[in-house]
Amino acid sequence: MKYEYTGRHLEVTPALKSHVENHFEKLAHLFNGDNAKAHIIIEVEKGRHRSEIVVKWRDYVLSANSTVSDMYKSLSQTIDKIEKQALKQKNKVIDKHQKAIKASAVAAPKDEVAPTPKSPRIVNVKSYPVKPMTAEEAIIRLNEEENQFLVFRDAESAKISVLYKRKDKNYGLIQP
Repeated sequence: MKYEYTGRHLEVTPALKSHVENHFEKLAHLFNGDNAKAHIIIEVEKGRHRSEIVVKWRDYVLSANSTVSDMYKSLSQTIDKIEKQALKQKNKVIDKHQKAIKASAVAAPKDEVAPTPKSPRIVNVKSYPVKPMTAEEAIIRLNEEENQFLVFRDAESAKISVLYKRKDKNYGLIQP
């Protein structure tokens, strides 16, 4: 990790530098030796010690600041905030990769991908009056038509019924 220090109304001492670098050494496992750059800005104004740290790591910019009466505490709090942000970003990346479906599981390279079939739709709409007739009359009428079924009103019970052709060349009757 590369460090850059800026002191406003204060000179950055080697003790402050070592304090920051020691804290960041404990966080080395988060940054995995990636080329991270930290810009540390410290300032004193009216007895308040303010520290701000901006870390550029991978494609992320992590920034935090804190104001306390002691500069070392201020730096420690700011570094803790940076640690939380880095941990959150790293966990997001890990979760994203673990939940992802592997490309080999989606489609094998040797298989041809067929286009998705079109969803079923209504092609032709016919409306005709439902006439009262017996089941035998419905069979005769169904044989005269191309359709596989016939909706009719049963003459005996006056209920709507459906007669359909079965694969075994018999007829099925659906009555409510």
